[in-house]
Amino acid sequence: MSTATGIRQGVGESVLRPDGRLKVKGAFAYSSDLRMDGMVWGATLRSPHPSARILRLDATRARELPGVVAVLTHEDVPGRLLYGMKVADQPVLAAGRVRHQGEPVALVAADHPETARRALRLIEVEYEESPALTDPEEAVRGSGPLVHERRVDGKSGNVVRHVRIRHGDMAAAGQLAEVVVSGVYEVGMQDQAFLGPESGLAIPAEDGGVDVYVSTQWIHDDQRQICSALGLPPEKVRLTLSGVGGAFGGREDVSVQIHAALLALRTGRPVKMSYNREESFFGHVHRHPAKMWFEHGATRDGRIVYVKARLLFDGGAYTSTSQVVIANGSYFAAGAYDVPHVEIDGFSVYTNNPPCGAMRGFGAVQSCYGVESNLDKLAAALDIAPVELRIRNAMTTGTVLPTGQAVDGPAPAAELLARLRDRPLPPAPEGTFALPGGLNNTTHGEGIRRGVGYAIGVKAIGFSGGVDDRSVARVRLSLVGGEPVAEIHTSAAECGQGIVTVQAQIARTELGIERVVVLPADTRVGDAGSASASRITWMSGGAVRGACVAVREELDARGGGPLDKLLADGPVEAEYEFSHRRTFPVDPEQGQGDAHIAFAFAAHRAVVEVDTDLGLVKVVELATAQDVGKAMNPLAVEGQIEGGSAQGLGLALMEELHVKDGRVRNPSFTDYLIPTIADMPSVPIDLLELPHPDSPYGLNGVGEPPTLSSTPAIANALRDATGLELARVPVRPDDFIGRAGFINDGSGEGR
Repeated sequence: MSTATGIRQGVGESVLRPDGRLKVKGAFAYSSDLRMDGMVWGATLRSPHPSARILRLDATRARELPGVVAVLTHEDVPGRLLYGMKVADQPVLAAGRVRHQGEPVALVAADHPETARRALRLIEVEYEESPALTDPEEAVRGSGPLVHERRVDGKSGNVVRHVRIRHGDMAAAGQLAEVVVSGVYEVGMQDQAFLGPESGLAIPAEDGGVDVYVSTQWIHDDQRQICSALGLPPEKVRLTLSGVGGAFGGREDVSVQIHAALLALRTGRPVKMSYNREESFFGHVHRHPAKMWFEHGATRDGRIVYVKARLLFDGGAYTSTSQVVIANGSYFAAGAYDVPHVEIDGFSVYTNNPPCGAMRGFGAVQSCYGVESNLDKLAAALDIAPVELRIRNAMTTGTVLPTGQAVDGPAPAAELLARLRDRPLPPAPEGTFALPGGLNNTTHGEGIRRGVGYAIGVKAIGFSGGVDDRSVARVRLSLVGGEPVAEIHTSAAECGQGIVTVQAQIARTELGIERVVVLPADTRVGDAGSASASRITWMSGGAVRGACVAVREELDARGGGPLDKLLADGPVEAEYEFSHRRTFPVDPEQGQGDAHIAFAFAAHRAVVEVDTDLGLVKVVELATAQDVGKAMNPLAVEGQIEGGSAQGLGLALMEELHVKDGRVRNPSFTDYLIPTIADMPSVPIDLLELPHPDSPYGLNGVGEPPTLSSTPAIANALRDATGLELARVPVRPDDFIGRAGFINDGSGEGR
């Protein structure tokens, strides 16, 4: 039995998602819709202070409130008090002190959500505020107070990690460089802003364990952390993925999981926890705000000789994934270019600001904005069109990265940029509504300037640096009503990216059947890893394909022939563990090593209109070109690219969590702005399908790359329109008003 051809809804087709219609109609069951007879409601008391000692906590009045069934503090945690994805340094409930605003202090379970909220207000906590460290530059200098007096990793100070990369000969490079430009660039704190706040249901079991139904990105890592806090073995902590209302990295860290399980075991009743929108802003990590120093040296004919960069990422109060986020940002700080000499220093630090961790693009978003901004400055100094400077220096297959690894897969950076360059520019907007501020009738075209900007980004796909990444899938083929049906069981988290659909497509292609059922993701099957790093289709898709091949081999062993006859003796089932080629850690002194399995490239060209009198911006078009390896589901791929581009637009123009003195000032969708349909431009998409040599079907990760280049392309277009430096995103209206440096002729030459 061989791979089927001509099968409907297989690999490479734009198969509609089984959950799509339900979500559009509002009938899809998310984790916040879960309920069970006899359940109680959990709620969390959070610190109002960014840094304080807890002198006294008295929950007597809360416990006496009718309807309250439990109040828990850190003393009620039966297992390990500390948890964390990479470093277990975050308390389940604060013990003695709090390190950021919103840190959980106590839990309540009650028979009604309003009763639970009333009980929270009755818990008396006496705090003694202590000096808060909120300046990351102070943190890296070592001049501020310690966020952690005793770090669990055995180190001291407020530096989470220093990534040091040295490649080539910087002394010689300095002699070769004829033109040198430098700049300082900043990125604000972006929130994942998923529409479904954190929620879940924990149910105590007869064996003394607990069943947890939750929206997450990695149920097995959640299980590990819950087991540690509860002091229970894995077989007594069972997780099932519930409907996920978006993620983008914000659900990699645990939120309600441990708290709900604690309350369920204490009360002996099912416990539901569901954050409101404000609490959600405190209940998950955010994108690291960054300050970055870049220097480019080049020859007069536009050849980049060296890049020197210093990156400073604010990780907030706890580690989360800060040490790998800064590594990822540092690895790609030279951009998608062939740069022979590199000196990069990346720092992530602890502060008493909100914790930061994974968000789509994972550090490479920040460094891409910095390097692409400085490259436009270099283009101006050389009097070369920015897109031509990029093409001249574009990375190719065989290019040696700053980490010393040669790119051995497709590297179509120049082709992506050329395709965008050769696209016709969009015509001038027609009608007032198409102008900046036109929806509000604030302009009739006065003071409008057009700008065009380019950017390209590169990022590793999957986990890097020696992580032994694996994914397990189980496939069962049986007869149901006389017709062959395949059941797929993995723990891959469906976060909206479409992995459920792709798994079914793979099974149809490999087994040559139409009917496929994808079982709910849970911990009864082996680990699939996280739905992050643009890895889940590569890894879980590879596992499903491997399991299907094993099923086919078993069918062949039965003698071949029609499926109904082959399955008459019973179902065929196979489990397969997929892993990728080996990677290695980079060395700590020079940052050299074969750390990555693959690379993805995406480029954007932004066309903007700016009303410099009012400071308003309209992105007219955000064209993009991306190598996707193999478009497993072309419609879904385009959706991922459009969504990533929208998040990049948000970071460029409006999205920022404002934090002052460690306190969040805008924890609501009234004040934290995200793009709406009125803000989104046309997004023409040019897909390249250059098969990767190591992946299933030649596919490549597609979810993160659009977030890399969309933000700097828009920023570069704004600079082109105004002549302003605009060294920080998001760009605000008052960054423009009355400050434009010159009038652009709108030619799109980017001078």
